[in-house]
Amino acid sequence: MKRAGSIGFGLGAAIFAALGFERPPEITHASLALEIFPMAGTEPLEFANTQLQTPAGETATVTRLDFLISDLSLQRRDGSWMILPDWSAFFSLEQNRLEAEAVHFPIGRYTALRFNVGLRPDLNHQDPSGLAPNHPLNPELNGLHWGWQGGYVFLALEGKWGEDRKSFQNGYSFHIATARQVASVVIPSDVFLEGNARLRIGFDLEGMFHRPNPVQISAAESTHSRENDPLADQLRQNLEQAFSFLELAAVEEKNQVQASHSSQPLGTTPYRLRFSRVFTIPDLPRDNPLTEEGVELGRQLFHEVRLSGNNRQSCASCHAPASAFSDSPKRVSAGAFGEEGTRNAMPLFNLAWKREFGWDGMASSLREQVLRPIEDPLEMHGNIDHTVVKLKEDAGYQTLFQKAFGSAEISGERVALALEQFLLTRISSNSRFDQASRGEANLSDEEKRGFQLFFTEFDPRREQLGADCFHCHGGANFTNHRFANNGLDTEPKDLGRYLTTLLESDRGKFSVPSLRNIELTAPYMHDGRFATLDDVIEHYSAGVQSSLTLDPNLAKHPESGIPLSSSDKAALVAFLKTLTETAASALD
Repeated sequence: MKRAGSIGFGLGAAIFAALGFERPPEITHASLALEIFPMAGTEPLEFANTQLQTPAGETATVTRLDFLISDLSLQRRDGSWMILPDWSAFFSLEQNRLEAEAVHFPIGRYTALRFNVGLRPDLNHQDPSGLAPNHPLNPELNGLHWGWQGGYVFLALEGKWGEDRKSFQNGYSFHIATARQVASVVIPSDVFLEGNARLRIGFDLEGMFHRPNPVQISAAESTHSRENDPLADQLRQNLEQAFSFLELAAVEEKNQVQASHSSQPLGTTPYRLRFSRVFTIPDLPRDNPLTEEGVELGRQLFHEVRLSGNNRQSCASCHAPASAFSDSPKRVSAGAFGEEGTRNAMPLFNLAWKREFGWDGMASSLREQVLRPIEDPLEMHGNIDHTVVKLKEDAGYQTLFQKAFGSAEISGERVALALEQFLLTRISSNSRFDQASRGEANLSDEEKRGFQLFFTEFDPRREQLGADCFHCHGGANFTNHRFANNGLDTEPKDLGRYLTTLLESDRGKFSVPSLRNIELTAPYMHDGRFATLDDVIEHYSAGVQSSLTLDPNLAKHPESGIPLSSSDKAALVAFLKTLTETAASALD
């Protein structure tokens, strides 16, 4: 590999001088990207199709492998270290997020690579609300923050296991965290850096169960790295030895594709999005800036019955503001012509923090999602082209589109963009729980007990006897924004997420909803099968059905469920009701 700028530099300088340009600067730094290759021994690991063998002969699948690394360093030949102290990266097997953004090191030879799986205390306990949406430590991006409890999970390894390859009815959940469990990884790797390079590192996932500490899943199906937990210590030691150097590869410099930006239309007023400081900065669409005029147009369209085929149904017909934009108390909604749908209408708030929309995540943007019910024959039974024709006949809408977009043109795309703007501004962040967290209100003893149960794991081996709700419903939005099978059926009639991905591992999985305003949005679940919060709590206490895709954090519990007393169940319901929005202007 040639050192950039070293061969033919004199000739290049002469040419530059002859053409009247300044001497080109000598390149002194190399661009280095870090890429992780998950492996099982020496074989590449493919998400959702991987089976590992533990030392005890157990067979395990992997449904989640997410981790944070920090403090990247390279060792010089003299033994000193070149350190990037503020560097961090997030890796996720499920999201195929396996390469960190390139960083710059001085050109030269290095003999080892070092990093931490985990974060030093100042990073671990920082307030993440001010982090940019694409920052690797943004909780909405990585899903590894403990939420209201503070701090990060450094590595989340979850899956199912069984005694043979045919049955994976049990779950395991290994969460490495706390200052004690920061794993320091040192990898010998004699490399010469120059130009643009990618350092490929292997991660032996099967080795996590084998070396140097054999791990038997049946002996301890979970760890949350609390004190006096030997499994956490063993996993951290195994983690430190699971990485290995594969190769240094040269990469061609590519023009970066920048996300398109749209300037704010002339004459419009920027919309000031207000939300609680416990929320992170949302990743708003760059090509559809929020404006007062765009939001107002979206509001009008949201309540416009002419979006439906028979001019009788609007978006608000099934997403009523008074019910947190749900269709409570209906189990499923009726369409414009009376046909019943098959799923419960999801509430529409805090969508600025979502990445995929609908119960199965079929839509990757709000502008895509809002057009689906308009043209669905079971819902509004309309046609966006016909809708546009009807709107063009209304001079009032021509004025509204002029104000919002700078011209009176009405199109299906602009309808979707305006609805997107309106829905992005529906924020719920001022419940009585939020007020109590700010010291502006008080929770009762029963509500506090419910909070404690909600955020405590159920792990009798370690005398943790909580309700274990926080795995799926932690964080400021009380959701992890993932898709999960929560044990409603052994054989689901609605295949859920599978309809989007066609992955067998996604059968029966649905979007994990936010629990904010849960008191207003009954009935519950994707099919509205549970009429009350008491029914929901009873399901998780004693009604979870086992299946191959059941979430590991539920599958690790006893078959009989989590034994909650009647007072425990009442306390959980009392706490959940504190998540109801109390500001009348927030959900209008």
